[in-house]
Amino acid sequence: MIYRFRVILDNDTEEDIFRDLEIRETDTLEDLHNIITQSFGFDGTEMASFYISNDAWEQGEEIFLFDLSEDGSARLMNETALDDIVHEAQTKLIYIYDFLSMWTFYVELAEIVNVTEGMDYPNLMFVQGQVPENAPEKLFEADNEDNFNEFEDGLNIDDYDNLDFDENWN
Repeated sequence: MIYRFRVILDNDTEEDIFRDLEIRETDTLEDLHNIITQSFGFDGTEMASFYISNDAWEQGEEIFLFDLSEDGSARLMNETALDDIVHEAQTKLIYIYDFLSMWTFYVELAEIVNVTEGMDYPNLMFVQGQVPENAPEKLFEADNEDNFNEFEDGLNIDDYDNLDFDENWN
């Protein structure tokens, strides 16, 4: 069987940037990593991980490109077949490429089809949008002024007279 994936770049532009890919269900996550990096124009030499995701796109178990754990216990892409983690009930993965730039992709199984005789897999089916020169910046909760208030307890650390401690306690 062939898995058809839509791989969407998480970006803040108005243009949708995605690739539609076909890959054999028995190929590994490393094979999927390779076609994703090639189809988006990356050289594939940076660190990367897949995360099993739920329907709300929350990161679950991490599957690594390389084992950097001390005990060798990390689950690796080259040892993980696609059909071991992706199926009709589990269709979503998050893919992070280059942990310094944090290129983030949403990978969703769109369809499972029969093998087409004479077709080479993996196969890039469709390209939409151009990848920006730099990874889109991520807005973390602490960066969002609406969600973060360093003085939410109402104390001002520069107002020594009203703080509840003796500054000469020792």
